[in-house]
Amino acid sequence: MGKPLIVVSSVTYAMKGRDLLFRHGIKGYVQRIPKTENTGCGYGIYVPNGADAAERILIENHIRVLRRMEQDGDLP
Repeated sequence: MGKPLIVVSSVTYAMKGRDLLFRHGIKGYVQRIPKTENTGCGYGIYVPNGADAAERILIENHIRVLRRMEQDGDLP
């Protein structure tokens, strides 16, 4: 099973989202997502616990969530 990653539109939104989640008691880590033919490059927020709640908080605070994905590999 991969690690939950909430994909946002820019590194700026990823950092704002990470800080917002921290204020709500949810740990998040900014991650660069791998480039693919379909996605290009981008950034996301890796949320080890509570990804559903994190996504809801981001959306409620007007941070545009592009999608959720599971990423393999060594993340914090």
